[in-house]
Amino acid sequence: MKMILFGANEVGSMIASEFYADNDITVIDNEEYKCDAFNKLDVSFVDGNASNVEILKQANVKDADVFIACTDSDELNIVACLTVKKMSKACTMCFVRKEEYKSSLGITKDAEYNFGFYVDYVIWPEELLTQEIFRIITVAKALDVEHFAGGKARLLEYRIAPNSVLVNSMIKNCEFPKDTLIVGVTRNGELFIPSGETVLHEDDKVIFMGLSNSLDILAGKFFHEKEFVKKVAIIGGGNVGLKLAKNLEKLKLDIKVIEKDEKRCELLSEELSSSLVINGDGTDLELLNEEDISSSDVVVSVTNNDEKNLLCSLLVKQLGVKRVISRVSKGANVSLFEKVGIDIAISTKTASLNEIKNNLCDTNIDILATVEQGMGEVMEIELPENYQTIKIMELKLPAKAIVGVIQRRNRIIIPNGATQIMSGDNLIIFTTGANAPAIREYFKVD
Repeated sequence: MKMILFGANEVGSMIASEFYADNDITVIDNEEYKCDAFNKLDVSFVDGNASNVEILKQANVKDADVFIACTDSDELNIVACLTVKKMSKACTMCFVRKEEYKSSLGITKDAEYNFGFYVDYVIWPEELLTQEIFRIITVAKALDVEHFAGGKARLLEYRIAPNSVLVNSMIKNCEFPKDTLIVGVTRNGELFIPSGETVLHEDDKVIFMGLSNSLDILAGKFFHEKEFVKKVAIIGGGNVGLKLAKNLEKLKLDIKVIEKDEKRCELLSEELSSSLVINGDGTDLELLNEEDISSSDVVVSVTNNDEKNLLCSLLVKQLGVKRVISRVSKGANVSLFEKVGIDIAISTKTASLNEIKNNLCDTNIDILATVEQGMGEVMEIELPENYQTIKIMELKLPAKAIVGVIQRRNRIIIPNGATQIMSGDNLIIFTTGANAPAIREYFKVD
């Protein structure tokens, strides 16, 4: 497949790193914006602006299968994608940072007025980030939360505390509720798929899949007792902070938003109905004490600056906040944030990459989520009508993976090795990022 990327920034390098091994990739951007990561990749480079027809011709856009615009300028991305649509049959994907471009500009195929040309997919990373943070906040102490099968099944990730009854226990001896499975364990920075013989250690990050009500029982039994999120403080009132506060208001939570810019505070006060908007700096220790931030169940730092988010997060941890979620713009900083004690560091880039993979996928397989910065992957696989019924234990998979959920018509099944899978089933499978290509190939239907 021939792919053209407009944007030699970190997002562009992440996309190129994912796809360059099996695809022909050309990157367009001004040489001065080219990040060092591209020097390690076998890709072609065209110096210039992809909103320029002549530059697109140099990149052989007429032969492209996919065009992705991911520069830091929404306007350049949109113009480039619309221009490409007039010049080729390439599938176009446009990154935007402003909500109005995602929702009301009318550049998508299903817009009321698109004048015969459009952008195939619009990706708004901040929206994806907001959704992920919201899911995590709503489950006390969870490190990651994903919903499947219309919310009937979920993935939850927890860290095993030093005083947990699970420490030094073999998985097969743990009395986990029915309809729950451990599908992954992260230990010392490495994710693996466990067996019943695996012994759980203090500080392991354990990933469960199962029915939502069963996971609620599991959470109450092993990770928190009658613990609910009531107070949330948000540092940063930008697009993510505002959208997150709006979503949390629907849950009737006690919300505070700290924003340094006075004019932005006025807008926040107009947009939010019950949240307390505070004009101040999230790095001001005196302000944090005055506003009793330490009483928050969760503090979320979502400014657009990694250094500030780290400092704010460390300060509130020092004040005694038990759960801190921090936005990370640079993917390389995620592990740093976690190493210094931030509970959950979230980057928009992983979710954006999943969107691209799914938009490119025209098979029976969808990527529902990735966990642990891409070390784990959850995929949904629709079995064809001619699929032969077989027990899960009899599957000859090419790599380690766990079938965590089966959707069969209106039924949701949490399987075991003796469970049969059959034609028409939708399987939700967990595996490692390294094993994912082999599993996708095994189940792929052209």
